[in-house]
Amino acid sequence: MGRATIRSKEKATSLVIAHLAGVSQPTVSRALRGSPMVSEATRARILKIARELHYTVDKHASSLRSKHCGTLALLIFEDPAPDDSLINPFFVSMLASITRACAERSYDLLVSFQQPANDDWQAGFEDSHRADGILLLGYGDYQDYRSRLQYLIARGIHFVRWGAVLPDQPEVSVCSDNYRGGYEATRHLLTCGAARIAFLGDASIHYPEFLERYRGHSAALRAAGLHVDPALQVDAISSEQSGHEAASALLARGIRPDAICAASDLIAIGAMKALAARGLKVPDDVLVTGFDDIPLAGFVDPPLTTVQQDTKAAGRILVETLIKLIHNEPVENRAIPVSLVVRGSTRRD
Repeated sequence: MGRATIRSKEKATSLVIAHLAGVSQPTVSRALRGSPMVSEATRARILKIARELHYTVDKHASSLRSKHCGTLALLIFEDPAPDDSLINPFFVSMLASITRACAERSYDLLVSFQQPANDDWQAGFEDSHRADGILLLGYGDYQDYRSRLQYLIARGIHFVRWGAVLPDQPEVSVCSDNYRGGYEATRHLLTCGAARIAFLGDASIHYPEFLERYRGHSAALRAAGLHVDPALQVDAISSEQSGHEAASALLARGIRPDAICAASDLIAIGAMKALAARGLKVPDDVLVTGFDDIPLAGFVDPPLTTVQQDTKAAGRILVETLIKLIHNEPVENRAIPVSLVVRGSTRRD
């Protein structure tokens, strides 16, 4: 078959394009959708053939916007956890609030657990019309995640991400006020008499929520007239093991902080165990704060002072924002206020 035999749009199908391009039909579909799974050279070859054949994609048929089925999809990404669930405990509370918000608005909720390394995590929803839109919780390294968000945007898929609002981002995000949370936790430690305060958490664009918490932490130190010492920041992801390793690394440097401001409760709990292993008592020797207020935070010994995120409001706002997107209504990024819950880890009686 040669290209000269194709004279009309009716004859120009994705199968014909696949034959002429020397690729599979699914590869043609991915290329026409803008999938990052197709190389730029292959995409350019396919698009050139499509233009020559006057082939156009029927976006109505290939997008989640083609119909409303009354179902929202929630994709939760696996994360380090203190048990074998591989779900961040904070997201368990979020799941409950999202489910409730969907029920109140007469939407069904389809929940799927995803591995961050899975390159095809959206495939089960984008073409099968199983959901009108997607809610995203968790993602691992944001730099690796960005291309997937761009893919969803290119497809015209309705989705809302739980995560930090970044400058000039094209997607819609809902988050807690991470900056304010980091600021308030650090200011509380300062009022408790701490001056040498360590921050445990990856303070980089790879983990933008933690970066915002670190910026708030640093601002509180500067407001108190204190120098921000880079040696007092140690990278950690949100797990007890990572928190334990970060606190151990800090102490191994010969650094003895007055307090630890952890970027998550799991990091804080791991740090408390590392301090105990070195014979240091919380709060007598070292004050500790966390972030999230997961259920476990109130049951460790001593109970953890932490920044509480409003999961009930978060679930409601996530669902409301996605439904507005589905109905082409104006939406905006949202940052939800946080509050500090003071417990025994910062109380010296």
